[in-house]
Amino acid sequence: MKKLLILLSCILSFGALAQTPASPPAVASQKVGKTQVMIKYAKPSVKGRLVFGTKEQKALVPYGEVWRTGANEATTIEFSNDVLVQGKPLAKGVYSLLTIPGPTEWTIIFNKVSKMWGAYTYKAEEDALRVTAKPSEHAKTEQFTIGISETGQVTLDWDKTSVSFYVK
Repeated sequence: MKKLLILLSCILSFGALAQTPASPPAVASQKVGKTQVMIKYAKPSVKGRLVFGTKEQKALVPYGEVWRTGANEATTIEFSNDVLVQGKPLAKGVYSLLTIPGPTEWTIIFNKVSKMWGAYTYKAEEDALRVTAKPSEHAKTEQFTIGISETGQVTLDWDKTSVSFYVK
């Protein structure tokens, strides 16, 4: 009986310790024409921090630096068929989706190395494609969110910034 109580106590303790991760995993998936597009990422939150800005401002994601486009492992994007991204060809496959934010333009990067922690091991020579997109201001989004429309618009929303690129 004593062993059973100890076991039960341990199980309840582990349950109490289980918490929602700070940046929970998420998946955005959509069929665009005949192509299935799937994005796997983690959703960091603003939590009162400056998200996009300069290093001097101590921004969480500094302008001009490669960002994993989410939290934890690098975000991945998978295409079931060859596609055009912003009108440029990209072969079907799985890529890490990285970005270089800027105040007036973002670089969207599709890197051949799909398994990496953050962007710490990122190498530009492994890029399959780079395209640019213009950021816009929108209503505040506390948690980073990626959406894909049926028309192929992929939208990255966080804090008061929204950036879209197009897949066909």
